[in-house]
Amino acid sequence: MSVSVPSTARTRRPDAPVFPRGALFLIAGPCQLEDDALNLRVAEHLARLAERVPGGIVFKASFDKANRSNPGAMRGPGMEQGLEALARVKEATGLPILTDVHLPEQCAPVAEVVDVLQIPAFLCRQTDLLEAAGATGRPVNVKKGQWMHPEGMRGAVQKVRRASRGHERLSLPSGDAVAVTERGTFFGYGDLVVDMRGFTRLREACDAPVIFDATHSVQQPGRGEAGASGGLREFIPTLAAAAVAAGADGLFMETHPDPDHAPSDGPNMIPLDQLDALVARMVRLWEAARA
Repeated sequence: MSVSVPSTARTRRPDAPVFPRGALFLIAGPCQLEDDALNLRVAEHLARLAERVPGGIVFKASFDKANRSNPGAMRGPGMEQGLEALARVKEATGLPILTDVHLPEQCAPVAEVVDVLQIPAFLCRQTDLLEAAGATGRPVNVKKGQWMHPEGMRGAVQKVRRASRGHERLSLPSGDAVAVTERGTFFGYGDLVVDMRGFTRLREACDAPVIFDATHSVQQPGRGEAGASGGLREFIPTLAAAAVAAGADGLFMETHPDPDHAPSDGPNMIPLDQLDALVARMVRLWEAARA
């Protein structure tokens, strides 16, 4: 497939930080890797949009959704095929790539292909996984567990930093090698609640950029059709705006051309044709909040 993307995406400096200080950045992409046509369609769109996001865009997609609600749910192509697909996205668009890791032994081979490793929220206290991710020298995004208070994430970040200290890959003069993502806290009844005080508390506790996961924050695990995860995507813009105003450094948004037919997390994804307007609004709000 031929992909046409801006020259700025193709010529992005390899040492440019993915978690820049002082510039709103975006992590976006489909929840789960699909075929090349879908992956590249979304990535091409994001590569064009990246010119209008001060801190740039990181493409996100998972090769394995290991924490699905139902045992028969689609999990993705697996690591080998998934990394090949992610490499094609990177080659075609020049965007930095992020994907999840679930096991310590996945970290080294994944780091040979992608630019950022992500620790899922349910695994944010797994010492072996955090240390293996840090030892790769790649930037790491650690999602805050849905049951944890902000200060509880300090240890997770310290584990990554301790393992990555002195790695030759780390050369980020204007950014950070570790970020923490807030996605809300469970108080029961299947809804996440986002405490806007948490962005300041997370930044102070972890001394790291804080990202708001605007799409998973409206997820309703187990409340969708046949026990799948549900979601209330209509509240994504409101929560994203509140998080940006409250001090979030970056945003995480899963997006898909047809969320209602996506293999994973469709009810809480932004339709691709609505993403540009929402991101433009968030950039304006971020700039106004810091003027």
